[in-house]
Amino acid sequence: MTKIISRCPWPSDQLYIAYHDSEWGVPVHDDRTIFEFLVLEGAQAGLSWHIVLKKRDNFRKAFDHFDPQKVARYSQVKLAALLANPGIIRNRLKIAAAVKNAKAFLAVQEEFGSFDRYIWQFVGGHPIVNTHRSMKEVPARTKESDAMSKDLKQRGFTFVGSTICYAHMQATGMVNDHLVTCFRHKEVNRLTAKK
Repeated sequence: MTKIISRCPWPSDQLYIAYHDSEWGVPVHDDRTIFEFLVLEGAQAGLSWHIVLKKRDNFRKAFDHFDPQKVARYSQVKLAALLANPGIIRNRLKIAAAVKNAKAFLAVQEEFGSFDRYIWQFVGGHPIVNTHRSMKEVPARTKESDAMSKDLKQRGFTFVGSTICYAHMQATGMVNDHLVTCFRHKEVNRLTAKK
């Protein structure tokens, strides 16, 4: 007999289910992975996360596996190549933002020792565990994402509005927004407790 798994209602296909079941909401402390999510969340603006996930491997190849040192040094020739790459989201402003954000990211690393140390201060260093029972209860932004957005903008980042910041917080486990009825809610909390 197959056991029925209860999960959040938004994963609509195998790609989304795999992402939900293994990554979404898991605390991330690796600077390069955090940078990857910042670039991808910016690329998502106005689009669905599903579109970004489908293009994620292409983004990784195109953006040198999200090495901020390399991205910060992209030339006009590289930018033109990115704009011509059908495997990624070809938006001039979003691609330029990735380069600008890479430079700002490196400045934050220099100041704080790691970007991880900087970004996690917005939740006091520990994930916020929510207990939502319905997707209607899940906010699009919070006071924490407002503060993160404001500070990132002051540091020269772009495509970091509060809604994008909150999506970033959800993706990188700064908040656990799995519904309490979802099997991942408890699993993610256990992962967090082991840290």
